[in-house]
Amino acid sequence: MGNNDAAAQGVDWKNTLFLLLGLGLFTLVYFSPAWPDVFDPLGKKFVLTREGKGAIAVFLLAGTWWVFEVLPIGVTSIAIGVLQVLFLIRPAGAAFKDFMDPSVLFIYASVMIGLVFTKTGLTKRLAYKMLMIVGEKTSMIYLGCMVVTAALTHIMAHTAVAATIYPLLLSIYSLYGEGDKQTRFGKGLFMSMAYVAGAGSVITLLGAARGAVAVGFYKDIVGTEISFFTLSYYMFPIGWLMVFLLWGFFMIFFKPEKAVIPGLREKATQLNAQLGSLTKNEILAAIIVVSCIVVLSLRSFVPALNALDKTAIILVSTLLFFITGIMGIEDLENVPWNIILLFSGAMSIGFCLWETGAAKWMAVNWLLLFQKANWFIFIMSIAFFVLVMTNFIMNVAAIAISLPVALVVAPYLKVAPEVIFFAALVTAGMPFLLLVGAAPNAIAYDSKQFTSGEFFKYGLLASIMLMVVLALFVAVIWPLMGMPVTIK
Repeated sequence: MGNNDAAAQGVDWKNTLFLLLGLGLFTLVYFSPAWPDVFDPLGKKFVLTREGKGAIAVFLLAGTWWVFEVLPIGVTSIAIGVLQVLFLIRPAGAAFKDFMDPSVLFIYASVMIGLVFTKTGLTKRLAYKMLMIVGEKTSMIYLGCMVVTAALTHIMAHTAVAATIYPLLLSIYSLYGEGDKQTRFGKGLFMSMAYVAGAGSVITLLGAARGAVAVGFYKDIVGTEISFFTLSYYMFPIGWLMVFLLWGFFMIFFKPEKAVIPGLREKATQLNAQLGSLTKNEILAAIIVVSCIVVLSLRSFVPALNALDKTAIILVSTLLFFITGIMGIEDLENVPWNIILLFSGAMSIGFCLWETGAAKWMAVNWLLLFQKANWFIFIMSIAFFVLVMTNFIMNVAAIAISLPVALVVAPYLKVAPEVIFFAALVTAGMPFLLLVGAAPNAIAYDSKQFTSGEFFKYGLLASIMLMVVLALFVAVIWPLMGMPVTIK
């Protein structure tokens, strides 16, 4: 019996199966006997407490429900908080406080910027200008969108870039002529935005918070600092290589149904002319957004500004949108709360794994499997661990969990700390598997062009491609560029 027939009779057996699978994994782990302690190479003991085991149980349930969309993704996030409290893993004050973590509000403010761009008409204007340049070939539209997305992440947070680009993609897709129907072009257009936002964001410290956090850990543990330009020197080639490889990837797996959209350039020129000159609200919105981006970017260079939290800065834009009348109370109804809740839950489970010690216990267990391995295998094992963790919890936490342990283990294997730092940062920036891995993933999902299962399926292939590219850089390219890989 097909899924549709089952659903028509009131029971979706596939959905029920994965619902029970998530609950079964939770029950199996939570009620299992105590798991063994683990010791790092320095002899430090890591104990998995009852609360830590409970955190892993919630982690498995949430991952299962998210991948198979058992419930709306935002509702699964609510389950994360509820389970922590009901099973005494963390108190309610901690579990639910994370739902309004500054990172969640940063995503909210980024989404509001996207909504303003759409409302004022700036998005259409940008979309038409871009189509006038890239032309009518759908392959070039793919490439143009990817290049613009990646380039913008060099100067602003990839979350804000995704929120800005997303409505532009909606405008472009509306000209494809298939309405809201799911198509290969639609899937490729939105999923590629999420993937290349990650690839571009690793290139500079401005692309995401994870870079600054990793630099801080590196300085504390190793005693030397990775500069802004050193990071970009090593990350630029791998970031842009991934952008162009992803273009090829999407042209293979999501080759557009139409090779050309006849008359598109002419239509875009006509529609752009109909918009007339910039309106007062478009100019005002652009000034507000650009000002916030400039201040955010300057934080990396001006110590006085670094004291200002990035969330507070970007939320100023939301306040100004309402103060100036660009947005009204009715616009709050357009906020994709499902996406906001998704990240609320991701923050809650991330902090839960961190605060209960479960994440460090997992990291030490994993890295100890490779403590006597070849240097290359060890580096790739760290990168792989970060890749997996960054898909489930915020990438800042994935770096915070794995980098300190890896940098402690590295000297025993004669591995240079620099290559550990860069390899971990590459995979932390490209979570292609789960929607919770990064805000651009969830923003792209709001297009309704693909399911979380499809995102996971093709993300698996993209992640394998990423690991192959990283292996090439670790073994050949970075050493040629002057990066120390081993120590005597």
